[in-house]
Amino acid sequence: MESQRHRPWGKSCFLILGSLILNVQLILPRWNSYNHYSCSPNETIIHSNAQALVDLGLADLGYQYVTTDCGWTVPDRLANGSLTWNAELFPSGFFALGDFLHNLGLLFGVYEDAGVETCSTTAAGTQAGSLYHEAQDVATFKSWGVDALKYDNCYSDAATDYPDTDYTPSVSPRYHYENMSNTLAAQDETILFQICDWGVDFPALWAPELGNTWRIANDIIPDWRTIFRILNQAVPNTPFAGSGQWPDLDMLEVGNDVFTTPEEQTHFSMWAILKSPLTIGAALKDDATSIAESSLEILMNEDVIAFNQDSLGESASLRRRWTEDGFEVWSGSLEGEKTVVALINWDDETRDLTLDLPIAGFQSAGLVKNIWANETVENVKTTYSAFVEGHGVMLLELGDTTEAGTYSTSLFGSSTGTETTFSSVYANTTSSKYTIDIIFTSSSSKATTIKLSSSTNTTSKSVSVPASGKTVSSTLSLTAGFTNTITIESSLTIESIKITSPTGTYYTGKDSFTLSGDAIIEDCTNGTVTGCAPVGYKIGYISASNKATATIKATVSSANGTEAKYIELDYINNDIALSTSWDWGSNSRNITVALNGGSPVRLEVPLSGRHSELYSAGLGWWDTATLGILVDGWKDGDNEVVIANAADTDVSQTWGADFVGLRFYD
Repeated sequence: MESQRHRPWGKSCFLILGSLILNVQLILPRWNSYNHYSCSPNETIIHSNAQALVDLGLADLGYQYVTTDCGWTVPDRLANGSLTWNAELFPSGFFALGDFLHNLGLLFGVYEDAGVETCSTTAAGTQAGSLYHEAQDVATFKSWGVDALKYDNCYSDAATDYPDTDYTPSVSPRYHYENMSNTLAAQDETILFQICDWGVDFPALWAPELGNTWRIANDIIPDWRTIFRILNQAVPNTPFAGSGQWPDLDMLEVGNDVFTTPEEQTHFSMWAILKSPLTIGAALKDDATSIAESSLEILMNEDVIAFNQDSLGESASLRRRWTEDGFEVWSGSLEGEKTVVALINWDDETRDLTLDLPIAGFQSAGLVKNIWANETVENVKTTYSAFVEGHGVMLLELGDTTEAGTYSTSLFGSSTGTETTFSSVYANTTSSKYTIDIIFTSSSSKATTIKLSSSTNTTSKSVSVPASGKTVSSTLSLTAGFTNTITIESSLTIESIKITSPTGTYYTGKDSFTLSGDAIIEDCTNGTVTGCAPVGYKIGYISASNKATATIKATVSSANGTEAKYIELDYINNDIALSTSWDWGSNSRNITVALNGGSPVRLEVPLSGRHSELYSAGLGWWDTATLGILVDGWKDGDNEVVIANAADTDVSQTWGADFVGLRFYD
């Protein structure tokens, strides 16, 4: 029987052409004309690229839909009000185009718009939109044999005289999409419905009930910075991904000769593991162009396609970001108790980078498959390191994993006589308040004593084990990082140990911090809704000069020394890059932490807003997110902590992220 991994599209999406039965639990990969041909498609272009899907083997890997994007129609409808194709560009017509694609075993996609005109370039000229013609257009699409509809939202706001693109419409775009969705349903149509409103009005809250995919952000552009921008907007969308409802990060630029090979690998990997539809936007084959072999290999990577088509349907989420070190980690669950992890190298240089498995929730992995390095390693403990090219990605599949904090003697321990030493012990913060649970293979008939020490505190302490006891607990000192060792002297055989991090202490922005400059406390309630979890208020208008300062007491082992401590920042950012997405907009804001007058540590945070930026209470600025950061320089006793946006002007915006509070792990 053929392996599912080598046939990723066949498990949950099935097609019977002609009568067309379509299960949209997963969304098949596809090809679209826009990224390469803009609004200038023609029959020859569609034919040659569709044929290339088959000839190159892409169709066999699940690339099934072929969508003719903007530029295929004309300004005026037929006398009966129906849409028609541009006969000069498509001389055989759309009936014939649908037949051509279906005869290749492919699916027929078209583009239309919820407005009176479509979004289009100057070269394409005016194109008729579907506003006020929805029922007639669905009937027309059905007669052509259309299988997918990409539905845009230009020229749609009657109240403001139908502007081209409107990022602040007078009413939600939802209503236009609801109208078309209801029309499709009324005609018993199985057309795949792709909602393309550029992320306006946070469609994750309403689009899943209306369509199969929703665009989360403004258009991708042929520049590397677009990847960071779109991923920052994907962060609050990932929890909404699921069976039949998929966040669309826009079409791929792989193969368009705008990214390096490592950049294309990062781009393709992230779109795949976030469960975005994999839409090829490059010319595969035409009279002037053939896709590069290196790009084709990326698009045909069966492991990555399988991540995208995984039946569990879980989108990977951002786990940790090291802004000043230039990398970040995403992970998500796969079927079969496997996990996909991506470490992105944002720096433009090849580096040896290390993934701490606990960031993804694991202490060990029996199998680690490095997809782009084509390397498989067994029995990985705590960390995995590999060279990652500039702007590249370490894309891993983890299997046979153990929960973070759990250390079996068989994998992590080495014994000499009655002494067992555990290595590769991870700690997120430097602290003497860790809890260690020691689990013995069997209990003792009488009370006994063991001795416990660590590489942080080599002085051993005695721990009593009661009679018949199979588990004993104690406190323990560990240093932030993954090189800790723990030594236990015991006459009882140790099966495993479990390490639990200190719970931390929460410091609210309102109650613990003093403001300076124009920073203000903002209440996040309106009588019916309370936001800014967990406390209901936040500090706003933070900048380089507008700061929030607190005194936080820390415990450091050496009175004259300093230690690295982990903090989790609760922040809010809904500075959405819509009109700015073509230039500098990044969907991010800075938050900096300065300790005891030292240099600030910068964290560039993504969007946190999970409500409409136009109509909701708080306009998306009441939605809290959390990211952790390790800050060095804590001293014993009182420490001055300053929250600001003290970053260089070439990498920051004037305003920092809003601040709710922080959890300090001492």
